[in-house]
Amino acid sequence: MELTKRLLFLDDIRYPVEAYYYTKQDIFLRNDWHIVRNYKQFVNKILENGLPDMISFDHDLADVHYLQQDSQQFFEKTGYDCAKWLVEYCMDNGTDLPQFYSHSMNPVGKENIESLLRNFKKL
Repeated sequence: MELTKRLLFLDDIRYPVEAYYYTKQDIFLRNDWHIVRNYKQFVNKILENGLPDMISFDHDLADVHYLQQDSQQFFEKTGYDCAKWLVEYCMDNGTDLPQFYSHSMNPVGKENIESLLRNFKKL
């Protein structure tokens, strides 16, 4: 019997089942994912509920833009920014990373997220 996992899915538009169609990862067929759409929701979900057992990252969160401090320029908070925050959170709290995956269709963004998290996990 599989243990129940707390699953967190970061994506601005897609649902987990849609990620299954191009990843063929069966875990995306589960219906118990918690979905967050942007950086703020990602951070708040973890701060409120603690680390999930697994996180799946999208890179491009294009619908959300933030005003950069001391500037009038808008910039996009990406899944990579969420991964960087997660690393800081784990370091600050002395916890291990949860399992992770990137279902992003952006190959460079996907590799950046996975490389960051793999490298941190090695430490």
